[in-house]
Amino acid sequence: MTSQVLSPTAARRVFLTLTVTRWFPIGLVFGMMTLLPLERGLSVTQAVTAFSLSGWVVFALELPTSGFTDAFGRKPVYVVAALVQIGAAVVLLLAHTFWMFALGAVLMGVFRALDSGPLEAWFVDTVHASEPGADVDRSLAAQGTLLGAGIATGALVSGGLVWWHPFTESSALVLPFAVYTALTAVHLAVVLVLLREPAPHVDSTRARRAVQSAKEAPVVVREGLAMLRRNRILRGLVMVEVFWSIAMVVFETFQPIRLAELLGSEDRAGAVMGPVASAGWAVFALGSALAGATSRRIGVARTAILARALNGLGAMAMGLVAGPVALVAAYLVTYGLHGTGGPMHGALLHREATATNRATVLSMNSMMAFAAYSLTAPLLGLLADRTSNQVAMVTAGAVSILGALCYLPARRHERASRLRAQEPVAA
Repeated sequence: MTSQVLSPTAARRVFLTLTVTRWFPIGLVFGMMTLLPLERGLSVTQAVTAFSLSGWVVFALELPTSGFTDAFGRKPVYVVAALVQIGAAVVLLLAHTFWMFALGAVLMGVFRALDSGPLEAWFVDTVHASEPGADVDRSLAAQGTLLGAGIATGALVSGGLVWWHPFTESSALVLPFAVYTALTAVHLAVVLVLLREPAPHVDSTRARRAVQSAKEAPVVVREGLAMLRRNRILRGLVMVEVFWSIAMVVFETFQPIRLAELLGSEDRAGAVMGPVASAGWAVFALGSALAGATSRRIGVARTAILARALNGLGAMAMGLVAGPVALVAAYLVTYGLHGTGGPMHGALLHREATATNRATVLSMNSMMAFAAYSLTAPLLGLLADRTSNQVAMVTAGAVSILGALCYLPARRHERASRLRAQEPVAA
């Protein structure tokens, strides 16, 4: 590794370039992860169970991997993540059995756990090496824009590849996965060429610190659980993630399954899912923008409650509608409300966190989301196989609405704080 430190401008350029090479390929397969296994003979239960393993892996590795990034350097961990992504892509491309798809999902979970954080940490450290304490908010905002645009563009290209279907001897869904696999290799090459970091001095102390960080993960979880017991508001916010994740199974996993059911084949659904997923990210961004305007009028907690309830109703509507056009329309509305809820939920979490426990709070919230999604998806898949996809979707949507009740402690606290702020100050 070179010892040369990039300038802030050069670091920003690399940061944004790697964001595109990381997320554009994901857009190619974003809406097709459940379609390919279904086409290759898996049941709904098998397909959603296989991919739920990814969430369990991230849940288990999210805390332990952070210490290794700090100890061994951002680039080495990011390179390993890119290598694992290639392995996951190859396995998914070749998979024809439940266990092969399960292996691909596990590798994808390892990739996501390793990939979470090193690039952003590298960028901030590189900028601060030249400009200590410099703000990076604009660069992070630009990254968010490129991330969404990359996935949306990838989804559009994916739909075009399925429509094109030049290799008629194989499934139309194979080409997007093949291109995705090739682009993961391109991403690794770009990382190796562009990402420059001084070689970290990995002595026995730093290595022990990394191992200790992994060992302390259960302690962090216990501390987080203790915080939940003490703080009713925070406990309610984290419980919202359980119900939110149930709804996410509907609009992220069952939507393409139901679309294939209505259109008559996974290939047709794959062609439509490209532009639909792209539009979904656009309305997600619009929902996030509307959240800010709404919260200024009715408050953060009430906006979160409204978004959670309407998102659940949208998930129910996705299960009730009878045609593909209505399904897509319900999906777009539901995904926009998904975007509305995110910023409000994050704001409420930060109100309950302090500088000493903020990372723990965010990690607990994220881990609860992964666990709830991974636990619920196979159960809903089993319900769908025993009854129908529609019954599973409506049931999940109805249950998810209950999450709005978990915001009530935060709503009462927000109202009390507002009333105290309006009280006249004694002379």
